[in-house]
Amino acid sequence: MSVLRLSRRPHIADNISVSFEFFPPKNEDMENRLWDTVTRLGALEPEFVSVTYGAGGSTRERTVRTVKRILTETDLVPAAHLTCIDASREEVDAVVRDFASLGVKRFVALRGDPAEGTGASYRPHDDGYQNAASLVAGLKAFADFDITVSAYPEKHPESPDFATDIDMLKRKVDNGATRAITQFFFDNDLFENYVERVRRAGIYIPIIPGVLPIHNFTQVANFAARCGTHVPDWLAERFDGLERDPQTHALVAAAVAAEQVLDLVERGTQNFHFYTMNRSDLAFAICHLIGIRGGSRGLSQDNQAA
Repeated sequence: MSVLRLSRRPHIADNISVSFEFFPPKNEDMENRLWDTVTRLGALEPEFVSVTYGAGGSTRERTVRTVKRILTETDLVPAAHLTCIDASREEVDAVVRDFASLGVKRFVALRGDPAEGTGASYRPHDDGYQNAASLVAGLKAFADFDITVSAYPEKHPESPDFATDIDMLKRKVDNGATRAITQFFFDNDLFENYVERVRRAGIYIPIIPGVLPIHNFTQVANFAARCGTHVPDWLAERFDGLERDPQTHALVAAAVAAEQVLDLVERGTQNFHFYTMNRSDLAFAICHLIGIRGGSRGLSQDNQAA
């Protein structure tokens, strides 16, 4: 897939919407980098931006602080991640009240990973929400929130089969989920086949592909192995020998992600979610390649004048 196709379709971005994921910073330097990223990507007028929530609520205060800053200092629409692992219903509901008091109306509802990390077995809290489906129901009981959930084109690594995995997605939808964002993937055929499975199961909410720009191929490949995401041989070959060549690595990464997005557009996809890793360069370049320029939205008028 060549980006030259854009010259034949100059309005390719007219029907495309994007959203971006950020994670709460740990220190002042990371805070500054995050805010540079929010400022630059905010100018592209995303549908919303999401802020992650650490395992076991480990980033609760930082997540709330980041969401509050986005709400008060930008015109962006934040979606707060929320997990139910290692927490009672009372504790989770307190977090929901915190976000709601700030004016948050969108949530990304996830079961969450054990604090011990990937590979540790999941144990529902005795007094908590048992899974993401029950968390969605709890959020809907609280208020008519806009709720995003997760989806897995290669199935969740803990699911025994696709039928079980898709049944869980259906339960989340039946309880009030608005849309699903997928785990990152690199094979568009897998995504297309997954959407077909989901539709046959009677699930009709938008299934938004999660796109992961590859800032470091070795790290991404290792992470993909832990979460069950297939890394095609052709992809590994593109990054072969670029470990010590960050400039070429970045160029290849932008081209790879743009090709993936353009191919998905050709297949009828119009919404994309980018896992930014709090870095704007690749996500901004990819959006530029597919024709997304944005406008004046992003920073509020007060901040633009500062």
